[in-house]
Amino acid sequence: MRRFTAIFLSTLLAASAQQVGQNAQSPASAATFQTSTQLVVETVSVKDKSGKPVENLTAKDFVVTEDGVPQTIKFFEFQKFEDVATPLAPSAPDASRAAPMARLPKVQITPETPGNMKYSNRRLLALYFDMSAMPVPDQLRAFTAARKFVETQMTPQDLVAIMKYEAGAVQILQDFTQDRDRIESILETLIVGEDQNSGDTSNDANSADTGAAFGQDDSEFNIFSTDRQLSALQTASKMLGSLNEKKALIYFASGLRLNGVDNQAQLHATVNAAIRAGVSFWPIDARGLVAQAPLGDATRGSSGGLAMYTGGAAMAMQNSFQRSQDTLWSLAADTGGKALLDYNDLTKGIVQAQQAIASYYVIGYYTSNAALDGKFRRVKISLANGLSASLDYRQGYFAGKQFGKFTTAEKERQLEDGLLLGDPVTELTIAMELDYFQLNRAEYFVPLVVKIPGSELALAKRGGAEHTLLDFIGEIKDDFGTTVSNVRDKVDIKLSDSTAAELAKRPIQYDSGFTLLPGKYKIKFLARDAETGRIGTYETPFVIPNLNKEDKRVPISSVVLSSQRVDFKDALYNAAKDKGKAESVNPLVQEGQKLIPSVTRVFSKSRDMYVYLQAYQQAATAAHPLVAFVTFYRGQAKAFETPPLEVTEALDNRLKTMPLKFSLALSKLPAGEYNCQVTILDATDQKAAFWQAPVMLIP
Repeated sequence: MRRFTAIFLSTLLAASAQQVGQNAQSPASAATFQTSTQLVVETVSVKDKSGKPVENLTAKDFVVTEDGVPQTIKFFEFQKFEDVATPLAPSAPDASRAAPMARLPKVQITPETPGNMKYSNRRLLALYFDMSAMPVPDQLRAFTAARKFVETQMTPQDLVAIMKYEAGAVQILQDFTQDRDRIESILETLIVGEDQNSGDTSNDANSADTGAAFGQDDSEFNIFSTDRQLSALQTASKMLGSLNEKKALIYFASGLRLNGVDNQAQLHATVNAAIRAGVSFWPIDARGLVAQAPLGDATRGSSGGLAMYTGGAAMAMQNSFQRSQDTLWSLAADTGGKALLDYNDLTKGIVQAQQAIASYYVIGYYTSNAALDGKFRRVKISLANGLSASLDYRQGYFAGKQFGKFTTAEKERQLEDGLLLGDPVTELTIAMELDYFQLNRAEYFVPLVVKIPGSELALAKRGGAEHTLLDFIGEIKDDFGTTVSNVRDKVDIKLSDSTAAELAKRPIQYDSGFTLLPGKYKIKFLARDAETGRIGTYETPFVIPNLNKEDKRVPISSVVLSSQRVDFKDALYNAAKDKGKAESVNPLVQEGQKLIPSVTRVFSKSRDMYVYLQAYQQAATAAHPLVAFVTFYRGQAKAFETPPLEVTEALDNRLKTMPLKFSLALSKLPAGEYNCQVTILDATDQKAAFWQAPVMLIP
């Protein structure tokens, strides 16, 4: 398969982001000796045939092996919970709680020292409110349910923490506590909205990084909201991982939908982080039992079109709702929790998590395998001395990774292993776009574009100039798991003083290209900052359709939206040997200019938008004239439409390829979210094609 690569600095301005800290240089000193150990903590539930916890076991009653190698138990403790707990007595009414409260301080989960069980015989419940995934009515319903649990269901053995995700940051409003009055006062503050700082922060593309515990580049990457929500859950799990006890994270959200182009690696990384931290997710759909109208309620406009009458619109709405619950179910099932769906009493979801944490044993050992290779270690725990019972525990974990002392061969091996590891690394934020263009009746050219926030990369001073070093590796597998194409690149980008100073505000964009046959594929792509060793993974399935079989609509390629063109010679860094081939094969390269796809589809009003696609008429004896136009919708209202563009000339090939190009001035449109629709009409064959995608305009 042919492949072409390029890398460049994007000129799309992004919001200012958190600067990547440089490693401090330690002064010369006397030789020091260092050693490290890896403490592995397992929580084990032991139940007899009747389902009751088995008590009075000792460390000698357990046998622990890791990858078949026996391990020595160094830490052992039993956490006991009563089968029937008495709720806390109701608190006396306090009139002061109704008064406005001062802004809540942001605190952190207080960690435990190794071997110290800070919350012995306590049940740890973390209430996590995803404000970005809930409209205001659902937020109020979630807060009310949490307050009801605290008032009527919280027991003397329960400790509750309150966490919130909003404006790109995970905030811990309250560490684990049994102070019910304190918890209720925080929940009431959330209800009245005094802690949301609505006047100081926003969650749109123009907001700045908050610098809190979780803060990704709060600019155009906001459009990848699902990735950010999952990454925030991953951060919350790591925070809770500082405690050795079992933790239940009760996740309030109004569904969480994974679209076809979302990063599947982030879902895997979030689940793996929760498993390593001993956290189980208990998602609660804050929408409750929804009885929605077949075509939507008054909060949305009519979908219009034939689908209203065929049932297609109603079916699509139902499927969308169900898919928003599928991710909640997956998060729970993969971490040992249970999702509460289609139920109006949201308190039941918290009670389920409460009742699921029964008496268990905490077993700790220092692994005999000290290699920080990131590989999966399988753990097996059994009972000795002929004892028989049912054991429930974590079946394994992923080892840590260390980059600082890697040799060149080890660094290369790390990237190769990254493609094989079941635990994706998501330390760098990655956005990706895959398109397709038909080359002939068999092959398709697939441009790949990857964007990384410059604020997440480190600069190195070499030869008197600033450099940023990047490694890329990826592979494409077909529906049968066979690798059909791959990419491996190492790029050293030399930056001028002015460009280096603006790196924090500009993303690095890398692109490559492949030729593939029609079919279903899956791509896994890794990018590594070669200075710090931080890695980002992106993996997603994609489909290359067989346009030869399209007979009801006008066959078209992917639609590329862009805001910049660059000279082809300036875009290429390390693929000069393929320049001639790339120029002739890549449809985005024309007349020495290369069209740069906008991965995140965020556009500045001060720059023109370019729209490019191809239409194919391989079955026609002669190319038919086509008419195309671009429309911007805001809600159901038409905000802008280009004059019809008539295309009569086709390329000299068997496909009779008809290139369609638009250049749009965006300066007169208000900033905000739009739906961009491209319409193609073939009057001769009475066919049409439509393409639509959301875009964001910023000042």
